[in-house]
Amino acid sequence: MREEHEFFPAASVEWRPAGQGVTERVLSRDPDTSTLTRIAHWEPGLVTHDVIRHDYHEEVYLLEGDLTDLTLGSTFRAGDFTSRRPGMPHGPYRTDHGCTMLEIRTAP
Repeated sequence: MREEHEFFPAASVEWRPAGQGVTERVLSRDPDTSTLTRIAHWEPGLVTHDVIRHDYHEEVYLLEGDLTDLTLGSTFRAGDFTSRRPGMPHGPYRTDHGCTMLEIRTAP
């Protein structure tokens, strides 16, 4: 079951490494599944090389910056949102100026 938290400042959660050029603030998680809510930051110039598929539902809201889906040839910016079912292919990606996003993962 997902952790329970009353309101708290998200900025009180330390940024931690989450892969090459990515840092994250995990706000809540279910220790037994892939369910989590996090704020992720991608450094400017980051490029990924693979199409991604997850075994969980994923919702992403871009808070700031830019994110280009290289397969779609589309660039997304602050205020853009996506909702992906498990298995939905997406990426690879590039961010020219960096981006920060709210990501919610829900295990099936």
